[in-house]
Amino acid sequence: MAEDNEYDVIVVGSGGGALLSAVRAHDLGMKVLVIEKSDQYGGTSATSGGALWIPLNGAVEDSYESAFTYMKTAAAGTTTDSKIRAYLDSAKEMIRFVNDKTALRYQVSTGYADYYPDVPCALDMGRAMEPVPFDGALLGEEIHKLRPSHPGVTLMGIGMTIPESNVMATKAPGWLWIVLKILFRYYLDLPWRFKTKRDRRLCLGNALIGGLRHAMLARDIPLWLNCPLESLIREDGRVVGVIARREGRPITLRAQRGVILAAGGFERNQEMRDKYLPQPSRQEWACTPKGLNTGDTIRAAEAIGARLDNMHMIWGTPTVRAPEAPQQGQQAIFAERGFGGSVIVNQQGRRFVNETISYDRFVDAMYADHARNGGCIPAWMVFDAKYRKNCPIGPLLPASAMPDSKVPPEWFGDFVFKDNTLEGLARQIGVDPEGLMDSVRKNNAYAKTGVDLDFHRGESAYDRYWSICGIKPNPCLVAIDQGPYYAVRLDAGDTGTRGGPAVTEDAQVLDQGGTPISGLYCIGNNAAAPLGRVYGGAGGTIGPGMVFGYRAVNHLAQV
Repeated sequence: MAEDNEYDVIVVGSGGGALLSAVRAHDLGMKVLVIEKSDQYGGTSATSGGALWIPLNGAVEDSYESAFTYMKTAAAGTTTDSKIRAYLDSAKEMIRFVNDKTALRYQVSTGYADYYPDVPCALDMGRAMEPVPFDGALLGEEIHKLRPSHPGVTLMGIGMTIPESNVMATKAPGWLWIVLKILFRYYLDLPWRFKTKRDRRLCLGNALIGGLRHAMLARDIPLWLNCPLESLIREDGRVVGVIARREGRPITLRAQRGVILAAGGFERNQEMRDKYLPQPSRQEWACTPKGLNTGDTIRAAEAIGARLDNMHMIWGTPTVRAPEAPQQGQQAIFAERGFGGSVIVNQQGRRFVNETISYDRFVDAMYADHARNGGCIPAWMVFDAKYRKNCPIGPLLPASAMPDSKVPPEWFGDFVFKDNTLEGLARQIGVDPEGLMDSVRKNNAYAKTGVDLDFHRGESAYDRYWSICGIKPNPCLVAIDQGPYYAVRLDAGDTGTRGGPAVTEDAQVLDQGGTPISGLYCIGNNAAAPLGRVYGGAGGTIGPGMVFGYRAVNHLAQV
């Protein structure tokens, strides 16, 4: 029987926004196909924390105008009021659809604050939502095609939730019990252990993608892997399908209602990084899987006349090399910056920002300082033996679990640097010794008073979320005074780019003249971020991808 290549909607990509769009389109009566260029589904969403930033979800006292004020102020003129309102109008409706119409469940992430605590109407909790663990056994054999979590968000490859990782990282009461509980549950799941080493308790981004893939399976929505997009088909001004490659041959796929581009950005394309992004900028600094997000959909849209916007923007996060899993990209440094007992300095040995601010703002500060003084890319995270004993830093586990004698010898002098004195450490990493010693002296003085006179570290709820429990007067400020001393290089990494085809409030792609291109929609990291520079809180990337995907499907259903 000849293969049917006629659909109502074709979705390109298989991350959170893509799969949500496919499920929504099916439920509105449309015939859908999802194509993915990799041999695994889930994209960067699968390797992420899986959180969604959803204002007005009903968990805490909030108001439409408060959320709008927060987002508009944080955007600083990089988006329009109408797009902010479109997001607020549809976010809670989208999450209600997920919770009511799929087996995936989202709940509020307790204690997770908004990322701009200094902006009016920021909340200390309530807008970030996280997925409830999902039983991967419900996927059957499809679990083996799900892109695994990044090793940095697992406990030795075993899934854990955001609250579990927070309790363990901050040594909150009961943290050891949490560790034992996770390990016992995994190893005692004997029937499943006989099948695979992979944990069937899917958490974080794996829970998000696993839950949405299950919804697709229940609806019999096809997903074609190893099927990269080659170009878009435009006839009489309207996009009517795509040319993809399947089994090594080009294939024409028709879409009667529309095509939704929902693939990743261009962070893995060095040529595009050199052309569009602030410099220096290297694709190997990204923490997304290697070889995936190379800007294919962005170039395809540009080829048929789409206007590109926000091409200079990234979803920044400092990263370190991940020598034990290089194929997964570098490892993002999130929690590690919240622990006291470290400073992050530039080549002059000087601090340049509050180390604990949100990761996107941290990378912005790296580039700003690099432009002013040079030598901030890379930056250096410096810590002492106390920090080393109790805290992880990327793939380097605490010394209590991974003493220096167990660290691969090739890591020293390459990934991590060590010296008995700060002066010696500074010389190893090419940092000014006097500047570094002065920064450490100031840190130690601030640790006594609990007040960071330079950058106000530890003053917000967001700062303190990843701080070690029980440290006073300020858990983000701990003296650095016990040798040996260590340093790790921080690169100006990212979780993706946020530039691409310009879009409307319903994710319609705009042409060079600002007119929507009929039949073409774009969401997620391959679109010009509809909220501009806003990274409202945890889930500030995947949340908009799914919300505007939801809006895109609602719009094309009316075509």
